[in-house]
Amino acid sequence: MPRLPPRPALIAAAAVLLLGAAFMWFRDSGLVAVTKVTVTGVSSSEGAEVRQALTSSAEQMTTLHLDADGLRQSVKGFASVASLRTTTHFPHRLTIEVTERQPVAEVDIAGDTVPVGAGGRLMRGVRPDRALPVLHATRLAPGGRLTDPQALAAVATLAAAPPPLRDRVTRVWTGPKGLTLDVRSGPELFFGAASRLDAKWMATARVLAEPSAAGAVYLDVRVPDRVAAGGLGTVPQQQADPLALNPQGQVVNPQLQAQGTPSLNP
Repeated sequence: MPRLPPRPALIAAAAVLLLGAAFMWFRDSGLVAVTKVTVTGVSSSEGAEVRQALTSSAEQMTTLHLDADGLRQSVKGFASVASLRTTTHFPHRLTIEVTERQPVAEVDIAGDTVPVGAGGRLMRGVRPDRALPVLHATRLAPGGRLTDPQALAAVATLAAAPPPLRDRVTRVWTGPKGLTLDVRSGPELFFGAASRLDAKWMATARVLAEPSAAGAVYLDVRVPDRVAAGGLGTVPQQQADPLALNPQGQVVNPQLQAQGTPSLNP
């Protein structure tokens, strides 16, 4: 291809540099400054502080030069914030979607009760919106995480539960049959080890959806493929638990028979 004469080549290079400099100036100018911030997904007791921190940080940015790391750093100290997702709307609007961590229990450490989330992360500063099971722990890792094996097993079990079922758990403890859960208006649950938790909760939900499970004193789901129920009484079908749940943790009509329900062994 023919080579450009030296003068046009210099002019083209200078034009590219000028355009680049103009864009760098424009992307950081007040013409595209973030002036309207919408924060969604916040519901914890830290919500007002999280919104304020994100808004203050975002208003130092522009829609063409968003500092995602800066936004994350601004809420690093809030235990309820798990992740952020941002969407810019040229020229001045920014939407920040917050994914929150939810406390699944409270842990008693030397008389100090602190909410705890999945993975054993302590959530100081978060006030639960309902009563949570209280666990006991003796050991913490640097950075505020549980290291007590029994407490971690209980947290993992609660974190794996469908939310409607988790909300009905009042106590988690270690008994003769391993992890044991007390359920409000429901049977005691024997989970054994903190393994195959998704399968165990699915089996629990399927059995609780069965009218024939009404009146059970306990469900043994240590082997989720063979659930055993004990203490079954004669309960009219119309008196079955109105809060029976399907495998997805949704309330179902107790008159409907679930498919593939494990057998009940009195």
